[in-house]
Parts: sequence; structure tokens; C-alpha cells
Amino acid sequence: MAGEFQVSGGNAAALFTLKVHRGDGMALLAMNWRRGKPPADFVGFAIEYKEPGGDRFFALKNRVAFSTAAGEVNPAKLSTVLSPIQKFRWVHFPRNANMDGEFLYRVTPVFMNEQDELSYGDPQEAAIELRRETYPGQLNVTYTRGFVSSQAFVDTYEKIAPVKTLIPAKPDEGLDFEPTHPKTEQALAWMGFEAREEILATLDEAIKDKAQVRVVAYELNLPEMVERLEKIGTRLKIIIDDSANHKKPHTAESQAAARLVESAGEDNVKRQHMGQLQHNKTIVVDGPTVKKVVCGSTNFSWRGFYVQANNAVILQGAKPVEVFTAAFDDYWDNEGTFKTTDSAELTKLSLTGIDARVAFSPHAASNALLKTIATDIRDNTTSSLFFSLAFLYQTPGAMLNAIKKVSDDDDLFVYGISDRKVGGLDILRPDGNITPMFPAALAKNVPEPFKKEPTGGGGVRMHHKFLVIDFDKPSARVYLGSYNFSDTADTKNGENLVIIRDRRIAVSYTIEALRIFDHYHFRVVQQEAKKARKKLQLAKPPRKRGEKPWWDEDYTDARKIKDRKLFA
Repeated sequence: MAGEFQVSGGNAAALFTLKVHRGDGMALLAMNWRRGKPPADFVGFAIEYKEPGGDRFFALKNRVAFSTAAGEVNPAKLSTVLSPIQKFRWVHFPRNANMDGEFLYRVTPVFMNEQDELSYGDPQEAAIELRRETYPGQLNVTYTRGFVSSQAFVDTYEKIAPVKTLIPAKPDEGLDFEPTHPKTEQALAWMGFEAREEILATLDEAIKDKAQVRVVAYELNLPEMVERLEKIGTRLKIIIDDSANHKKPHTAESQAAARLVESAGEDNVKRQHMGQLQHNKTIVVDGPTVKKVVCGSTNFSWRGFYVQANNAVILQGAKPVEVFTAAFDDYWDNEGTFKTTDSAELTKLSLTGIDARVAFSPHAASNALLKTIATDIRDNTTSSLFFSLAFLYQTPGAMLNAIKKVSDDDDLFVYGISDRKVGGLDILRPDGNITPMFPAALAKNVPEPFKKEPTGGGGVRMHHKFLVIDFDKPSARVYLGSYNFSDTADTKNGENLVIIRDRRIAVSYTIEALRIFDHYHFRVVQQEAKKARKKLQLAKPPRKRGEKPWWDEDYTDARKIKDRKLFA
């Protein structure tokens, strides 16, 4: 259905329900058995989709298959019609997600008899738009892929040449690094996903429109960014962080600053840190026709674009440009008194039909926001909390306490991920919410038919900073930006925090949280298991006394029951 962010299948004869949720560049499909439990011979779902204007269905593929006749792992990646998905929800990345029009999904239940023959029940179908822009002409949520540690990356790129042929080993080598991978452009486009595409396109539009451009950069070591900024010439004003990691002459940030002094002029390039860091990653384009703002967690660096899980929000219109330009000017002119400027206050972005506001750090005690956010989480969450927060382990106090409280509430559904294991949130009741996940690669205990995965070098891989409260309610809201939800981010660093009350955007960030969490959950479990699985195969129906069907935990485990019902 045009413009919908959630659609449902309408086949009353089907044994299950289907709901499709719109993400950005992806879709979440959620299924639930209509009455009671599935039969024991139910072995999963076949998932197919048809592109807008298409004349055929494409079947999703599954890396995990039923065992061969000899009981071995089948190494082939098969159609889900033959290797059904043994999950009640699935995140799908269509090959051409930016096409205009509706994608039609068809989901079919699959059964297996005692001779291992497959049969199929009545399907559900649902059509949904997955167009490029979240809100055309106003706001677009974009993500990086964040999946260097994945089988898709191994299959497509790592088997040809290692990741070191795509990204530099050290950040300060970034501006001189030239990839040598045989599929460089294809790989970088895949890794950077829509965030890379839209950020670079925004700068290209600025160049063409002869726009005024204002940039605040924490990391800046990406040649394709710096080269575009040079082309803007004296219409560019830029603030580049000069905290301890970036201020020495050999750093990429100092190298970039020197180059931009040559193209933009010395008076248009400023080095700055606010308290500790100038941590913003913002671009403001103010041209005769192009008026755009880029904000979010994505640093203008090799790792920011190509390794880390990040988001970038593209805002359009005169008001966002005005608000972000004012903040830029306050950083530039009022560094010492920034906390008392209007930019430190929550300000409406005046988007049509979207309640979006932004505030810039550092804050004073009178306009600080961290405790207000923690109170919203702790006291006002009514159904669910999803978060992806880098450096959560560094935020003791209000934020960690609020997340702990909702995680201990059996009536709420909480899913979260940080860049490393978080102390204080790792001992929860067995039937309660699962502990926050963290990135891991399949580097040991690699089960057949999977292959060993690269990590993409050292450093943070989970770099998102967002949380979603009650995505399934009219009160849904998202907190996002460069802001790390810590006292330092609130009162010391230069940051931006955007608060959006909108279900379409909340659903998009929820799907992003799910796809990242689920991706790494399997890897962490495999890595930390005392007896790790050596083979991954689809479960056949129970054939012996005591055997249970693959879906048993989805109907007996309290958390998985909640999960199944929440999305479907």
C-alpha cells in the first residue's frame, strides 16, 4: 500500500499472519501462527518478493539447509522454497530497494513428511513501498552497512582480496590511501550503503548549486570527502576537531585542514574542541535551490563509512538549514559561551507533519538533557525499548540505571547493542530481557557451512547512537545524533541530539536495531559457547521421543513469545 510503513497480509485462509514493516533500504517481515501452535511437521517459511512493475517473484536464499542424505551439511545457498527460514521474523535487503512503487512479498508455510518431502500451505501476500526517501523532500534516514564481519562480505569480497585492500590500516594514512581490491567501487558502495551515497550526493549537489557549505567534522580522513570540500572553494567554512587524537601535524585531520586552507582560505578553516571533543558530524548546504543538512553518527572517515554501523539523517528545507547554520556560527563565534546560546536549547525543525527537534551540546545545567532522556526511558516506556549505543559501558548513572530498570520489567521488550560488553546489564532473569549485544566476528568456533570472517581492523565497529521508545505506539519517539548519551556528551563535547516523534522513523530505527542485534547475537553465542555448534542445519520434524520442533522455544520461552507477538 502506497505510503504505509506497516502492511499486513489479507489471506484469511492462510494458517499464519504476516506483517511487513518498512525500513530504509530494508524490510522486516514478521509472521505468527494464527491459532494455537504450528503442527510438528511445519519446517519454516518460504519468502519471495516481486519488484515494482516486475513480472516474476525472486526467492530469498538461505545459507542454512537441511542435511544431505548422508547427514552432512549442504554447502549450497538454496532458495527458501527448498531451505525455508526457521524464524518468525526476517530482515530483507531487496537488490533495488530504491525503486519507486510497491514491493510485493509472498510468504508460504513449508511442511515436511516422514520421507523428507516438502509441501506448502496457503501463502500470505503484502505490498509495501520501500522508496529511497523516508519522507520525500523533508527527511531521509540512511544507514551504513556495518557488515564487514559477515558471510556476505566474505563470499563477495574477502574471498577475492583481504579487507586491507579496501581500507587503510591506520586513520592517519587515510588521505593517501588508494584501494587495490579488484572490486573496489562495488565493495565500497556495498559497505557504505545508503549513508555513503546520500552524503556524497549532498556535497555533489552543493558543488553544482554553488551553495554555501558549513561543515563540522570530528574525523576527516576520507579522500572522496576532502576532494569534494576542496571543490567548494571559498564558499566552505569548516570546523575540524583538534582534540588530542587529531591535533598533531601528522594526523589526517591536520592534513585535511592544511589542504582546505589552500582551497577555502585560512579564515574559513578552524580547529576546535569543546571541553573535550568537537564531536559533531554535520554538513549544512545553503544554496539557491539546494537546502540540506546532514547529521547523525557517521564520521567522515574510512571506518565511519565502510566498517562501522552508523546512521546519517538528511534534512531538507530552509528551517533545518537555519537552525544548523546558527549552531555552526555559535560554535565558531561563541565557543566560550556556547552553553548559554539558543543553539543549546531544544529547537523545532519545522518539518511538515513530523515533530523533530534538535539541541546542540555542550549544555549548561539549566538546559542539560541527559536526565530528561533517562526519565523518559525509565518512567514512560510502555511497550518496548530498542537501542544501539556506542560507549554505553562509559555511561554509569542515569542512563545505565534507566536501561537496567526497563530491562528488568517483564512487561516490556528490550533489545540493545553496544560496542562492547556492558557491565551492570549482564545479569538478568532467564525469562526476562536479553543482555545488550556487542560486535563479534566468526573467528573461532566457525560452524559449517560458514567461513571465518574479518573484523575490519581495530577500533569501534558499533558506532550508532540512537534509542527508540514504544515504536509500535502513537507516542513512538527516537533519540539520535552524534550524542553518546553520557554526561560528557551532554555538558562537555560539541554534539547534536535530534528528537523525533514519528512512527515511520521509529520503525526504521527499530528494524536497524533488530538487524544489527540478530546479526551479532549468533556470533557472540557461537564465540562464547562452552560447546559451540560445529554444524548449522535446518531442523527436520521430530522423529524420536523427546525431540521438539524448531519452533518450540518461540512458544515456551517468555522472551521469544513476546518477540513473536510484538512484530507480527
